[in-house]
Amino acid sequence: MKPDLCSLSATELLRLYRTRQASPVEATRAALARIERLNPVLNCFCLVDEKAALAAARESEARWRKGAPLGQLDGVPTSIKDLLLTRGWPTLRGSKTVNRNGPWPDDAPAVARLREHGAVLLGKTTTPEFGWKGVTDNPLTGITRNPWNPKLTPGGSSGGSAAAVAAGMGPLTIGTDGGGSIRIPCAFSGLFGLKPSFGRVPAWPLSPFGTVAHVGPMTRTVADAALMLNVLSLPDSRDWFALPPDARDYRVGLDDGVKGLRMAYSADLGYAEVEPEIAAIVKRAALRFVELGAHVEAADPGFENAGPMFATHWFAGAASLLKNFTPAQRKLIDPGLREVAAEGAKISALDYLDAVQKRGQLGMLMNRFHEKYDLLLTPTLPLAAFEAGREVAHLLKEKRWTDWSPFSYPFNLTQQPAATMPCGLTKQRLPVGLHIVGARYADALVLRAARAFEALQPIALPDVSKLGI
Repeated sequence: MKPDLCSLSATELLRLYRTRQASPVEATRAALARIERLNPVLNCFCLVDEKAALAAARESEARWRKGAPLGQLDGVPTSIKDLLLTRGWPTLRGSKTVNRNGPWPDDAPAVARLREHGAVLLGKTTTPEFGWKGVTDNPLTGITRNPWNPKLTPGGSSGGSAAAVAAGMGPLTIGTDGGGSIRIPCAFSGLFGLKPSFGRVPAWPLSPFGTVAHVGPMTRTVADAALMLNVLSLPDSRDWFALPPDARDYRVGLDDGVKGLRMAYSADLGYAEVEPEIAAIVKRAALRFVELGAHVEAADPGFENAGPMFATHWFAGAASLLKNFTPAQRKLIDPGLREVAAEGAKISALDYLDAVQKRGQLGMLMNRFHEKYDLLLTPTLPLAAFEAGREVAHLLKEKRWTDWSPFSYPFNLTQQPAATMPCGLTKQRLPVGLHIVGARYADALVLRAARAFEALQPIALPDVSKLGI
């Protein structure tokens, strides 16, 4: 009896290709059939290119038959967030203002590396307009939904990517994360997601939101994320912020465990409000590292609410993004993005430079914090997924998405690696994420800790059998 190819990880698919128990064409057909059935319900793909995907899968299958795979991901069905340029496909960024006709001659660095390593590109996944918020809906393609409960949001801004992978529409996807946009949807959708150290994955063009934006893997297993990072972190001269290439294999040492590591557990960073059920689940998860031999103690990093500092960076970025839009174009823009851009336009150069100085102080504080602690553990989010189509969960308490995502964006400001790992389900059977933050450039250690936790508590996927019927 053949396995359900849609439920397998990339690592498992590659093993089956190697032993000829399955083929890239079979895996791609399975993913495309799943997309055909479930995308009308979840709305996670804004573009699917069946013809190109099957052609790439056939080429991959021929290489595997010869025993000569092209690279580390040859034949693995993969999706691309629609903020990343992809040769031959329009990158509309969820906006009615972008000309679909292009031309579209370029691959972003991450997309180029995937193509060079033989990944089968299925299509583009949905994003809020220009990736501006932590949920996924936009004026162009509408509302994206959570495979655990389609009434709820999968989060954002990489919400289409998260929903696709969680629902079995290919095991790999690339997300971007400027304030939590990989970790938020992975937490809401029950996936592993890594925001690497800034510059670890080359990016081009630079995000309109600046140097808070990262590119990284979103997967169903930690091993798949390590495999993806091997590919995504390869050099690209178009990114002058990129870190020097290190040719590291992130799978090496992945199972070395966490014995002897020093971990700080912060329930609320000293100031955030967390729903009691979420807090209890995350605390139990953090303490599981004690079972694995790590030293875990309660400790807050010691910084004040980073929300105002992040808002200065983010809102100014939104203002810069829209500065050359005509009045007619602005009318087509998500009203929330227009509001954020209007706030950003009021920020003076001196206020922005003050926020830059404060960002540097925050980075130094975290550098010193990690002299004592190898890793910081927090909740990824203070709440579970809420109603789709809304920016905030509680209209009376929250104004913007940043009000309910206090754990993610501080570490975009500091440019540290940070991952979310599924660590349990609420009583409503919604995923909860454990946030694992490492010192700058300690990407491998973050992966190692996540893998140790995964060995104790494997990632569970939603039952999508009744969706799309």
